[in-house]
Amino acid sequence: MKNTQKYKPYPTIGLPDRQWPNRTIKEAPQWCSVDLRDGNQALEIPMTLEQKLVYYNKLLEIGFKTIEIGFPAASDTEYEFTRYLIDNHLIPDDVYIQVLTQSRRHIIEKTFEAVRGCKNVVIHLYNSTSTLQREVVFQMDRAQIIDLAVSGAGLIREIAAQDTTGTNFVYEYSPESFTGTEMDFAVEICDAVCDVWQPTPQKKVIINLPATVEMSTPNIYADQIEYFSRHTRYRDSILISLHPHNDRGTAVAAAELGLMAGADRVEGTLFGNGERTGNADLVTLALNLYTHGIDPKLDLSDINSLIAIYEENNRIPVHPRHPYAGKLVYTAFSGSHQDAIKKGMAAMKKHPDYWAVPYLPIDPKDVGRSYDPIIRINSQSGKGGVAYVLEQFYGLILPRPVQQAFSLEVTRVSEERNSDLGPDEIYQLFIDTYANKVSPLKLLTYQENMINEQNFTISALIEYQGEEYTVNGSGNGLLDAFCQAMQNFLNREFEITTYQEHALNRGSSSKAITYVQIQNGDHQTHIGCGISSSISKSSLRAVVSSINRMLDLS
Repeated sequence: MKNTQKYKPYPTIGLPDRQWPNRTIKEAPQWCSVDLRDGNQALEIPMTLEQKLVYYNKLLEIGFKTIEIGFPAASDTEYEFTRYLIDNHLIPDDVYIQVLTQSRRHIIEKTFEAVRGCKNVVIHLYNSTSTLQREVVFQMDRAQIIDLAVSGAGLIREIAAQDTTGTNFVYEYSPESFTGTEMDFAVEICDAVCDVWQPTPQKKVIINLPATVEMSTPNIYADQIEYFSRHTRYRDSILISLHPHNDRGTAVAAAELGLMAGADRVEGTLFGNGERTGNADLVTLALNLYTHGIDPKLDLSDINSLIAIYEENNRIPVHPRHPYAGKLVYTAFSGSHQDAIKKGMAAMKKHPDYWAVPYLPIDPKDVGRSYDPIIRINSQSGKGGVAYVLEQFYGLILPRPVQQAFSLEVTRVSEERNSDLGPDEIYQLFIDTYANKVSPLKLLTYQENMINEQNFTISALIEYQGEEYTVNGSGNGLLDAFCQAMQNFLNREFEITTYQEHALNRGSSSKAITYVQIQNGDHQTHIGCGISSSISKSSLRAVVSSINRMLDLS
């Protein structure tokens, strides 16, 4: 790109003794959902009254105590929705509805008309303050911009004082495009509004400092918040609120750094919907706190239902890689990741009181997800992932050599299909490849005889290439005797190099599975497994399966 000279770097804030980098977030901020206003106005098809009601009820269910429900003077739908909530007593006593208004008399008057009779209301006044807006859009100087804000604040206080319904009004002021406003002027205009509203520590007002357009790195936003906090005359009587947008893709980071810089409150939306690239994502912010052991004061334990409401009413899909919520964020395809997750899940048995699993910053069950899709198998997967799936879903505990061999088979099949394999497909592939193989060799019956603890004999009836034969052998155990019999019959040398057995604790508890790896005279290895209600039979079937694979591959 050749036109970089069109753009100017964003200026830094002169704050050499900044304190926020050494702070940590220790508690959740006050949350304000602006889905029904800021989010709704950004939709291609704005929500109907019915859709807004469904969304509103979900926000209540999650635990929001302040919800910006709209801009009542902007449209009949916005006005009717506000009245519908109030007239039908749908606002809990501990919840504030928030309504937005410009600093214009008829809009302010229509806003108060819309909220008449409500118990708790945040009246949110705004006007643009940035250098660019002043010069290009409004062609007004600083004094004129302050007069506009102060006149609106005065009218709001005047109308609120005339209310006879007992409404508890909270005032909020936003210098729109705060991040594009000179910091001294941002402080000046907000203090001028506070001079009108006269907040106290007991009756605070909200000063909302929006990154209406995200213009800088998050650290500069934090500097701006700390600068404002230090210089306002009303710090002990205001709640500093953040409203970051996501034009640079760092709204969540900006919100977190802004909280470190002293903010008390955050406005945003579920999954970051909003104008242009969206608002700060409150789901991500809340769950970031949760993963650090901080109660987010929002209940996100059923994230699937939240996604369903969001997608249906906004007509916007949640990205499959969206933090905490995406369909694939708890899924690993990479072999090394799968192996680490498998080992981490096993280690959790030793410390169940705290979560520590590689590549999974949160327990999927805490947000209503299951462990089922944590590991999905494709051509990028390794032995650890394959072993995890078979153990978690079917109780198969594969020895390491079996894991290594079978993972190559899974990779081959996945590449041929150009798709991942589900648990059922992996299990069936394993059974088809290794278990109870009976061609060209089949064990029909056998008789064993233990002469002493170190000496066994066996006489077995086998079928080989459609013909029946009786074979005999001796050894230091049943398997050794059977192997000797088969070596003599086939005139081939081989030995067992891996042997493992365990009960099948999934499905039928009365069955056992045995894994066997044999090595022939050419040092080639062949794997087989056997399943039976008898350990002896499962062991012999495993040897037969491994011999059949040797014969098939020879």
